[in-house]
Amino acid sequence: MTFRVLWAPWRIKYITKQHDKTCIFCDARTKPDEESYVIHRGSAALIMLNIFPYNTAHVMVAPYRHVNSLELLSDEELLDLMRLIKLSIKAIDSEYRPQGYNVGANLGHVAGAGFEGHLHIHVVPRWLGDTNFMPLIANVKVIPEDIKETYLRLKKAVSGIIL
Repeated sequence: MTFRVLWAPWRIKYITKQHDKTCIFCDARTKPDEESYVIHRGSAALIMLNIFPYNTAHVMVAPYRHVNSLELLSDEELLDLMRLIKLSIKAIDSEYRPQGYNVGANLGHVAGAGFEGHLHIHVVPRWLGDTNFMPLIANVKVIPEDIKETYLRLKKAVSGIIL
């Protein structure tokens, strides 16, 4: 029996990560965009590429302020959050042409929140047939594009969009 090797070198950071208490969204406020994979900064929120994605071009939109629920956001923060979700979808549409999206938040640990202390909204592009046997049989998700290439494509796409 022959096995094909699937390379996903960016995953080693996740596999070997010491799951510390650092908030990636708070860290992104002060780090350079390229270091945190920030695609765009709005007035009250940012768009960040998920470096451990469910699908290619999976992004997260988060307010700058460290809060854990929607009801704690001001109207300005809510508006910017929604505006950046819209911008994310437009950018992903222009670069990847998905057939649909999953858009949502995991609020609380039991809901699957990886960073439960800092509210964030996932924008996950979907294509017909993007779920195959690999996650079911081999517990492996195949991401067909290098994360750095995805970052550059989305960063460029966002810069050309006017809301």
